[in-house]
Amino acid sequence: MRIGIDLGGTKIEVIALDSDGGELFRKRVPTPRHDYQQTLEAITGLVLDAEAATGKKGSVGLGIPGTISPFTGKVKNANSTWLNGQPLDKDLEAMLDRPVRIANDANCLAVSEATDGAGAGGKLVFAVIIGTGCGSGIAINSHVHAGGNGIAGEFGHNPLPWIDEEEWNYQNATPCYCGKKGCIETYVSGTGFANSYKFNTGKELKGAEIMALVAQGDAAAIKAIEDYERRLAKALAHAVNLMDPDVIVLGGGMSNVERIYDNLPRLMKEYVFGGECETPVRKALHGDSSGVRGAAWLWQRDDL
Repeated sequence: MRIGIDLGGTKIEVIALDSDGGELFRKRVPTPRHDYQQTLEAITGLVLDAEAATGKKGSVGLGIPGTISPFTGKVKNANSTWLNGQPLDKDLEAMLDRPVRIANDANCLAVSEATDGAGAGGKLVFAVIIGTGCGSGIAINSHVHAGGNGIAGEFGHNPLPWIDEEEWNYQNATPCYCGKKGCIETYVSGTGFANSYKFNTGKELKGAEIMALVAQGDAAAIKAIEDYERRLAKALAHAVNLMDPDVIVLGGGMSNVERIYDNLPRLMKEYVFGGECETPVRKALHGDSSGVRGAAWLWQRDDL
């Protein structure tokens, strides 16, 4: 049995999978925000709950909104800031008395979808979360590729390429929380979509409200989604130029906007070197469950 944990900013979810990926158990609890020790205890409790419910012991994988530094062995880059600087894997291993594998939540999405999702069969799968923020990760042969610094595939805090004058003005008015300007996240996250609409109209609406206006033929909303698609296409084309993945998988709230799958392939060709690009862009098959399933799949069949 494989046990996966998705450690989010507001909830912690556990899933237990059988050898074929079938779900045996699932449970969610609120995240004890800003309390590291209680977070450890909540994760440990969920693992024990899964084992008590199934009568089986399992391997443990954990997805986090950050990564383990290969240099310090401690969490870095986590927007759940109370995790930063903590030896999370070692502390959990001591409490659970077994090895624990930890990966960035976008890498967990990539592993999940590469194993038995929208990227199944692809050797190199690039997965992008386009939700409140923008995270991304790489799976090679269904295993996390974290890189020497632990941040491989993380393109959200690279600058958007090939910017035009409007994008230049937007980035100067909308700095990223990381302290830099022009980060891809500020354009292609769901937050970026709403911020871009507000930048042009002065109106503060949620993404779903903007898309409702698109359906009604509202010109400003149509411009907002067209701008969004072009910017996402530029960002993904940049990734194709760098790694040429077999499949690109999208998760997060904006991945549910169906029209982007019709328009991205055409738009990406304008920016991919040589003008040729048939890279499939697909919505995550497992949806919101991809992260927790990917955490479980951090232990693949040949690892057990």
